[in-house]
Amino acid sequence: MFRAPQPAIPVLRAAPALVFALAALLPVTSLAGDSMSPVAEGATLQLAADGFAFTEGPAADAMGNVYFTDQPNDRILKWTPDGEVSVFLQPSERANGLTFDRQGRLLACADEHNRLLRIAPDGAVEVLLDGVDGKRFNGPNDAWVAPDGGIYFTDPYYQRDYWSRTEPELDSENLYYLSPQGRLSVADGELVKPNGLVGTPAGDRLYVADIGADRTWVYDREADGRLVNRRLFAPMGSDGMTLDSAGNLYLTGDGVTVFDARGTKILHIPVDEDWTANVTFGGPNRDILFITAMDSVYTLQMAVRGAP
Repeated sequence: MFRAPQPAIPVLRAAPALVFALAALLPVTSLAGDSMSPVAEGATLQLAADGFAFTEGPAADAMGNVYFTDQPNDRILKWTPDGEVSVFLQPSERANGLTFDRQGRLLACADEHNRLLRIAPDGAVEVLLDGVDGKRFNGPNDAWVAPDGGIYFTDPYYQRDYWSRTEPELDSENLYYLSPQGRLSVADGELVKPNGLVGTPAGDRLYVADIGADRTWVYDREADGRLVNRRLFAPMGSDGMTLDSAGNLYLTGDGVTVFDARGTKILHIPVDEDWTANVTFGGPNRDILFITAMDSVYTLQMAVRGAP
């Protein structure tokens, strides 16, 4: 285990003129009528902070603080609803996707050593998994914790410049399941390059983006954690994703694209960056959409809350 120093870093906020320009040039486009938009009336995209290298993996704690990663700088940061940003963990084993477990501990997909980590509130780190069948993972990318404590995580292969290896040890890029009893299994071994994922609050369905196939799938989830009845949900892949309280699914890449529970596209939120990596709901009421995009993070006030 190791513990992290927690220095503060400057927060660079968008000037009012910049926020206005973003709103004017990049309107939030509802495809189902304004009355059905999950965005709060009159809300515009706000630049919360910038100056990072590449932001990813946002996850909100019970108080609405959002933790996110700056992987090239090897750190996990913490955003509070009052706009402050501080370093939570550095180094972070090149943490990428983050999520919280049912005990309030942060889970991190960290691909410096291709491991799944569990991080206590004080920054103490525990290694949950570091490989399968004696081989290193490709690079754990994103994770979701089911209501019973089981963990699903994706393991695509993206070559990193900080690795000594130049090829994967595994033959496939899998979706894995770690049961509450600690048993690891392949939940789906027939994906091209799985990336973002999220499950429903009841734990009965799991959404997984296959960014290599440009598809997002939905599965039914059995009581023992097995995934069945895979079917196409949206004809696009995604880097990260989240759900809101109305059952809408938010996908990333070119801004944020929102689909309702039936798989109908209802909204596009443009983000003036080359790539939008991930998204979650934060704030005390969990009604602030928190977006990681390239070297910046953005917020948008919503009329819905994140899925509980």
